[in-house]
Amino acid sequence: MNDLFIIDSHCHLDSLDYDSCHKNVDEVIDYAKSRGVQHLVSICTTVGRFEAMKKLTAHRAEVSLSCGVHPLNVDDEPFDYDRLLEYAQDSRVVAVGETGLDYHYTPETKALQQSLFEQQIDIAKQVRKPLVVHTRCARQDTINFLEQGKAEQCGGVLHCFTEDWIMAKRALDLGFYISISGIITFRNAEELREVVRQVPLERLLVETDSPYLAPVPYRGKPNQPAYVREVCEYVAALKGVSVEKMAHITTQNSQTLFNLNTKEMK
Repeated sequence: MNDLFIIDSHCHLDSLDYDSCHKNVDEVIDYAKSRGVQHLVSICTTVGRFEAMKKLTAHRAEVSLSCGVHPLNVDDEPFDYDRLLEYAQDSRVVAVGETGLDYHYTPETKALQQSLFEQQIDIAKQVRKPLVVHTRCARQDTINFLEQGKAEQCGGVLHCFTEDWIMAKRALDLGFYISISGIITFRNAEELREVVRQVPLERLLVETDSPYLAPVPYRGKPNQPAYVREVCEYVAALKGVSVEKMAHITTQNSQTLFNLNTKEMK
């Protein structure tokens, strides 16, 4: 099944269950490659976890990294701007994040989320690397911070997109990409499917967000990068193109956004 070249544009390799689900990170990557998933972008959620994630994947050229502070983790540790700026300049780091705003789970940290989001936009512009943005129940504020922070200067992606077309259009106008996760396969995701039908192919990415949000037919089980193939297949059908074309286009989009070198991947 390794006839395709798919990129999982967003996974959390340091959060997978290596005690009961997987033998080690090599098993995860090798299984993904056997299903055509040839490259992975592993996303950090706190500055303090970055070194461990870097070490976990240091021996695998198929993995690129992103470093930032997730909005649900803003109070896990004191924010160290200079340390994140240093990490963001690492040659393996292709993006800043995941960052953004989430008022659904932790509205009490709203002010801190906004402050760290603003600072991470600034870091992304300094290092000239794209933003990986998480947003939930914060549509207007997320777009406002991106627009006011001139995030078009670094670009980025709204990952695991579950918002409406209005937000997607404003993000597209900023030059951002829209990344689709296994949620697209869920029965109650018709509104999201309608949005995806409108997003241009050249601005779509696919992801797992593993170990979360496994697509059908794995829903309810731990997710892993190999399952981005199901996302790619579903989005291809939704857009009326072949799986091969969808894999090719989303891979090109990831390469463009994250400045990935294809030759180094194979």
